[in-house]
Order: sequence, then structure tokens, then C-alpha cells
Amino acid sequence: QINFDDYFTVEGLRIDLDISGDHDGSEISLRQLRHEPFWSGNKSTLADPFKYGEHLLQVRDSASGRVIYARGFSTLFSEWQTTGESRTTKRSFYHVVECPFPKQPVIVELYERNRKNLFDKMYELPVDPSSHYINRDPPVKAKVTDIMVNGDPSVKADILFLAEGYTAVEMDKFIGDVKRFSNYLFSEKPYSDYKSSFNVRAVQSVSMESGTDLPEKDIWKNTAMNSNFYTFKLERYLTTYDYKSVCDYAELAPHDHIFIIVNHDKYGGGGIYNLYSMGTCDHPLSLNVFIHEFGHGFAGLGDEYFNSTVAYSDFYPPDVEPWEPNLTTLVDFASKWKDMVNDTVPVPTPNDEKYRGVTGVFEGGGYVAKGVYRPALDCTMRSNRDGSGFCAVCQKAIIRMIDYYTR
Repeated sequence: QINFDDYFTVEGLRIDLDISGDHDGSEISLRQLRHEPFWSGNKSTLADPFKYGEHLLQVRDSASGRVIYARGFSTLFSEWQTTGESRTTKRSFYHVVECPFPKQPVIVELYERNRKNLFDKMYELPVDPSSHYINRDPPVKAKVTDIMVNGDPSVKADILFLAEGYTAVEMDKFIGDVKRFSNYLFSEKPYSDYKSSFNVRAVQSVSMESGTDLPEKDIWKNTAMNSNFYTFKLERYLTTYDYKSVCDYAELAPHDHIFIIVNHDKYGGGGIYNLYSMGTCDHPLSLNVFIHEFGHGFAGLGDEYFNSTVAYSDFYPPDVEPWEPNLTTLVDFASKWKDMVNDTVPVPTPNDEKYRGVTGVFEGGGYVAKGVYRPALDCTMRSNRDGSGFCAVCQKAIIRMIDYYTR
């Protein structure tokens, strides 16, 4: 147990980095340290109980060496490392990690998950909170709107919506879209049972032009966060490489997870654990995509589909247990949902309608048809069809994450 007030203020420390490398390795360089006005995380749970993600942030007290904060996360860079391009090209990605602002000098450590699923240290940075070189420039200017506020951010899960591709005259539409997305989230289990555990806010980040970039159609838009489809040459994958701009707007309000609504009618989106999620607003399946991508970013859920085109190769090695709570290679199934499978259910479980609604071990998931298993015949993390809903295993994982932010 760490006493928050012994080590931290209620503000935030933002660490801006470059992560560079290729398929075989990576390195980190510092861009800046920045003081942020808010820290919205739970003050009672400073040591991450999940260790989800491809990376781990640890903060140590310099004087005692004690770990006083830890949090897992993933990056767009770590996804890119599984693409074919990473085998022939080196690239650099902008990334930001955050922690409560320390009262005394600390050591910031970053780890990456190796092929054996263990964390190796890749970076260490001493930070003196009294340094004059911590950026304290005024934040960007944008209006923040409270959509639903149920209490103190430190004991609530704080969702922050950012506008992307909305011009100044389209901000009423953005607020309407935020309310529509929020209403949908809290109509679906388990979120519907925990609505009072959330705060929802929106930042009216104004773009000069409507929409988003479509590189392969040579369409380029001047937008607040420089988003684009065709990430990793995959048409439906919508992300931004400009994570700095995302964080510049996000620091205007308390947030535990960021969702970027893109003003477009094309199908697509993206979600990266403990980073951000993103989706368009005007496609018929936009709400379905939203709750799916939010599952990635907020709860660390993995993709359970296996019959769609992806840019990745060897994403889940067959001899390693995935860190995502809803996927298994059976290497360490006991650490997953084994206790939720009835003794009468065969393992593996046949992909048969007979087992719809049953918690089992269904082969196919994590982008491959063989060797990776999911907990249900269908689930929001497998398909975007109406009525699929989250399976029992995904619901349990979401509830655990809500509890992490609110207990």
C-alpha cells in the first residue's frame, strides 16, 4: 500500500517520448517533461494489479528505491513491430506516459514485454519535480463540456471525448454525438449496471476542416489531431500518429480513457490499451465500433475475430499466453477463465450454435483461426452486429477495470 499524499500532488507529470526501432528492437528518447493540471487516477490503487499491455511504466522514489506507481500500457509502435514493414524499415513513433506529479525526486522506468512474456527494462529517467525545465506553458485553448459528472475523478472512471474533424460551426453536432455515444455505452451490460461509477466530459477541439485523411484516395484534411484511415495500409484502421496533439487537448480535463470521435461516415476505428480509442460518428455501425474499440482501450480486451484482413503477422506466438483477459493459447489457461467453464463443456469447445451463450474455449481469435481461443461463440469483441453483447468473460474483465478506477 502506497500513501498517495506522501509521494504525489493531485496534478500530473507528462513524459513525452520517441519510441524508435524495427521488428528486432526499440529504443526510447526523451522529448519533454510537462506539468499537467489534473491527475484523475485512483489514489488508493497505485500499483497496477493487471500488468496488461506491451509495456509497463514504473515510478520509483529516488531516496528509498520503492516502487510508488506502476501502470501497463500499449503503443501503436508495438503493433507496428508485428507488420511486414518493420522487418525492412526503422520508424519512430511519438508516445506519452503519465503519472501523478511527484513531491520528491523519482526514477521513471519503462519496460517492454519480451517474447517470453516477461518485462525487460528499456529506459530509465531521473526526474526532479523542482526542475525549471519541466514545461509549464499554458495549455491549448478549447471548451470543456460536462456531459455526466457523478463525483470526484479519483473515485470515478473518467471518459474524455475529443472532437476530430469537427469545425467550429459543427460543435453542436459533436456534443450531440458524444451524448449519443455515451447513451449507447450505458445501455449495454456491464456498463449499464455501473453508470454512476463514470464521469463523462467532452473537449471541443476545433478542426480547420471536416473529416479525416484518406491517404490511398489522396484526401488530406487539416484537423486537430491529424487522424487517418489506412493505418498500416489497412483501410478500416483509423488512428493518429500525432499523439502529442491528443495529449495537449486531453490535459484540459480529468481522464482515465480518451475516445476520439471522428466526424466522418466511413466504417472504421481503432483502440489501444491505456492509450486512446477512436471511431467515426456517422456510419450505421459507428456505435457498435465505438463500444468494441472502447473495450480495447479501456479494459484491455483483445480481438476475438479471425476472418478479417489485418496488417499483423505472428501477433500471438503459440507458445506464449496472451496478456489480454479474453484470449488464450492454453499455455496458461488457469490464469484466464478456466474457473468459469462448466465441467460439462468440452475443451476446446465446438464452434456450434449448440454452445451459443455458453462460456467455453472456442478456437479462433486474435486474428487467426487456429491456436488462439476465445471464451464465447459470439461477443462484441468478435463481431459488430447488433445484439451480440459482451460475453461473460469480457464483462468480468470490464467490471474489474471499473473497480480498479473506483474502489
